[in-house]
Amino acid sequence: MQSPPPRVRAARGSRVRRAGGGRKKVRERDPALARELERLGEPGTRGGPASPLRWTCQSVRRLATELNQQGPSASHQTVAALRGGLGYSLPAQRKTREGSSPPDRNAPFEHLNQKVQQYGASRQPVMSVDTQKKELGGDFKNGGRAVRPKGKPEPVRVHDLEIPALGKVAPYGVYDLEQNSGWVNVGVDHATATWAVESIRRWGYTLGQPVYPRAKRLLITADSGGSNGARLRLWKWERQKLTAETGLHLSVSHFPPGTSQWNKMEQRLFSCISQNGRGKPLLSHEVIIQLIAATTTQAGLRVKSQLDTNQYPAGIKVSAKQMAPIRLARDEFHGEWNYSILPRRNPS
Repeated sequence: MQSPPPRVRAARGSRVRRAGGGRKKVRERDPALARELERLGEPGTRGGPASPLRWTCQSVRRLATELNQQGPSASHQTVAALRGGLGYSLPAQRKTREGSSPPDRNAPFEHLNQKVQQYGASRQPVMSVDTQKKELGGDFKNGGRAVRPKGKPEPVRVHDLEIPALGKVAPYGVYDLEQNSGWVNVGVDHATATWAVESIRRWGYTLGQPVYPRAKRLLITADSGGSNGARLRLWKWERQKLTAETGLHLSVSHFPPGTSQWNKMEQRLFSCISQNGRGKPLLSHEVIIQLIAATTTQAGLRVKSQLDTNQYPAGIKVSAKQMAPIRLARDEFHGEWNYSILPRRNPS
């Protein structure tokens, strides 16, 4: 039997198949495929009642399935290539529309700045307060990187499941604008208004009283929400108790809603604490306190911290009857944001 002739290999660089030969690509065989794909991706029809992809995520596989149901046959790889050729991509949303601006947008900040200057000129304390987000205590991953021996990253847990013995901690910060110093009360219970006022009380006895022994007034700048919200009755009621205890006139200026990023607490204290603790697991309460207290800046920031193990039950309601004796003096300018709690008068 005669053996078949040996297979002849083409020399490198030579062509065996004629130019233009072979199976045509789908997008070349069906020019309407690109038009159908573009129609499915039209922003005007994407949310229309007649759109087949009204409430679906337009993945390449979903688009390929829809095309095959309507006639043209294409794989998801073909759809991906076509979509790229049509100029489509996967951009994230971009915040560019400002929306309507209130006519007195700058007035609240001008009023607040004027009060801060008045208090500073008379050597009365001015503080900024806020609550940082709760953190899990334990060997969990903490964002950022820390310097360690090469090839020896610190091992942490895979899943963020709360450790009962450590739970979550909530730091409440008090920042002294004049002294460039911070006090952080690390709570282990609910972040209530009672806890917020207790944090201010601890700052006063620990840092405030030695620096301002003759203070008669105290100005607090805070956000409009959270444990020190402008509409929170418990926040006002607890401060009335602090006023009776210390004899101070406690004035508060809340930032307008949506402007908490301008709070000095965020810019000068919490941001520095986050940088100092990046890449370091919060292994215990002691580690958390030490990381916060070790925060310094070239501008001279000093921070002290303390663990607050007290219990602060949530859901406490303050009735209108309880609010009646509170001596609340509202400013003429936006009294819902700017007001003072005065010591109660002695009964005659």
